[in-house]
Order: sequence, then C-alpha cells, then structure tokens
Amino acid sequence: MPVLWLALIAGPLSFGIAAPSLVLDTIARALDTTTGAATWTVTAFGWGIAVGTPLMAGLLRHRGARATLTACALLVLAGAALVFAVPALPALIAGCALQALGTAGLTATAMHLAGSSPLRVGLITASLAVVGSTAPLAGSLTNDVLSWKLTLALPVLSVLAVPAVLRHSTRETFTAERSDALGALLLTLLVTALVFVPHYPLPAAVGSVVGLLLLIQRLRDRPRGFVPAAVVGKPAFLLPSALAFLLAVVNFGLLYATADRLDEHTTWLPGQIGAAMVWPALLGGTLSWFVVAISGRLGRRPIIVVLLLLGLTAPVVTGFSTAPLLLLAAQAIASIAASSGQGVFAVQATAALPDTERPSAIGLFNLCYLLGAAFGPAAIALLATA
Repeated sequence: MPVLWLALIAGPLSFGIAAPSLVLDTIARALDTTTGAATWTVTAFGWGIAVGTPLMAGLLRHRGARATLTACALLVLAGAALVFAVPALPALIAGCALQALGTAGLTATAMHLAGSSPLRVGLITASLAVVGSTAPLAGSLTNDVLSWKLTLALPVLSVLAVPAVLRHSTRETFTAERSDALGALLLTLLVTALVFVPHYPLPAAVGSVVGLLLLIQRLRDRPRGFVPAAVVGKPAFLLPSALAFLLAVVNFGLLYATADRLDEHTTWLPGQIGAAMVWPALLGGTLSWFVVAISGRLGRRPIIVVLLLLGLTAPVVTGFSTAPLLLLAAQAIASIAASSGQGVFAVQATAALPDTERPSAIGLFNLCYLLGAAFGPAAIALLATA
C-alpha cells in the first residue's frame, strides 16, 4: 500500500475543522442568520469526527478495511451533496456531520493500513497537521474564487484517493463476533456529552459522568464488546493516549492564546495575525514527520521526554513573552509536539496489541487526541475568565 494514498484520504479531514473559520460571516449572510448560528456547522463537524472515530473503527474491526472505505466514502459524498443541494442551515449542519463521520472513518482506516511503521504513520499525521495549518487560507480563497458551499465541502477531496486505496488493499480477516450495539450507543452518548462540555459545562459534565459509569458497567458485562477490555485495560495503551490528549490540549489551546497575545501586544490586523500563524503550524506539521520517522531509533523513553519538554516549554514561553517572534516560535514548538505525539504515541499505543484489536485501539486513541483538540480552546477560555 503506497503510503501517499493513505495520507491523501486522511489529510482532508482537517479542512472540515478549519477551512470554514474565515467564511462564517459569509455563510451567515447567505443564509440570513447570525454568525453564531453558522458556527454550528463547525460544531457539527467536530461532533461527527469525535463520534465517528470510534464508531467507524468498530466497523473496521467487524467488516474490514474495504467495506469501511466504501461506507465512509459514501457518507462523505452524501454530506457534500447535501451541502450543495440544500442551502438551509439544518441541511448544512447535517451535511457537515455526515462528512465528518466519513472522514473520521477514512482517517482511522488509513492509520490501520499504515501498520506500526513510524515512517508511514508519521506521514499520515503530518498530512493532517499540514492541511490543518493551511485550511483557513484555503477555505477563504475557495470562497472568494468559487463558493462558500465548496469551502464547506472541501473534505470531499479525501474521496478522490479512495479508489486507489481500494485497488491496493487486499482482503483481510476480521472478527466474526456479533456487534455490540449497546456498547456503541453508550460510547456515542459519552463522546457527545464530552464534546458539549465546553458549550454547556454543567449538564454535559453530568451526562459525561453518567455515560462513563454506564460504559464501565458495559465493559464488565461484555469485555470483548465495542470497547474491548483488552485495549482500555492496558497501561501500554492508556499512557500514550493520555499523553497525546495533553499535547493536543496545549497545541490547540495555544492557537487561541497566541492569537489573543498577538492582538494585545501588536498593532497587527486580524488578517495579518491569521497569516502570521500559518507558518508555525505548517512548520510543526512538516517537521513532525521527521520526528515520528526517527522516533524508533531514539527509543521509547527519550522521545516521550523530548515531546513532553516541548509541550511544557510552549505555554511557558507564551505566558511570559510579548515578542511576536517568540509567541510564534512557541506555537511552532507546540505544533511539533502535538503533531509528532499523535504519530509517535499512536505507534506506541497499538504496538503490543493483536491485529484483531488494532482498529478499535486506533479509533479510541484518535478519539483521545480529538478530545484534546476540543478541550484546549475551552481551557484557554476558562483561564481568561478566571
């Protein structure tokens, strides 16, 4: 399997997260609604990738890569068609959610097919970071030249590489166990509650606790169910997942903190700040591939120490500096740590697991990283109001 095709089906997921960020006002005017209401398209995409990552990993585990690729491509196409065909906010929200479900599955499948090679996994995670760093600019240019609808539908680019991946993939064995519908439902409810914690803290937090308790009970009743005890019960999986979550919190939190610091301590306009922040994320995503590629030579403990030091250095520099160059350098450091951590820790989290459990492990690991991306900006907002 040429790894470039895997990177191409995974990378466009980041368009759905970041591409609409500079055109929400345009979408609101076109729909005669508020910018806050238009933001629900981005929220729907965030919910879709958070929920879709473990759900599609479950499909991958039970039906294999070829069936998962086909189903996810159809979801992305259906979502893009809905965005184009029905210019109404509910349809746009549903279309973005469908695209998110599909691209989440394509990304999980790409990481599964990449195996345990740091070089291959690193290229996939680097593609997510590089696309994410350029997505706001790409979304804005697409809106200016073509249409805001196409900006919302940019994740459909991932489907272009699916035929090539299907052509190179072989039929693989997968578990014949009956599916655990209740376990999937409980995990979906838990993830939904966690995603809405930044928006509705108290009710979502209560829902998260209840959902977690119910899921733990389900894990005891069905240890080989949708959430396998053989995965979540291993410290070798839990520690890398927790570290990836923390690095994602730092990186995505600093995206907002750096913008605020630049606005406070420079005379730059918002457009200038946005343009200046492209290079740290782009540099971090590009360098992360080299970090992940050499991580096997460095050893498990040294690479963990290096990534944690980078993750700690970035917020310290951001908190105590007002110089634009230092603020942008700190953002680049955070981007390198998080993007590299996603690749390095994905390999570590799944290395000791049997092949039958790898799809579930990859889905749950990516879920931890995505939750970190959601909680990072919320943590900065809480600190700002404290």
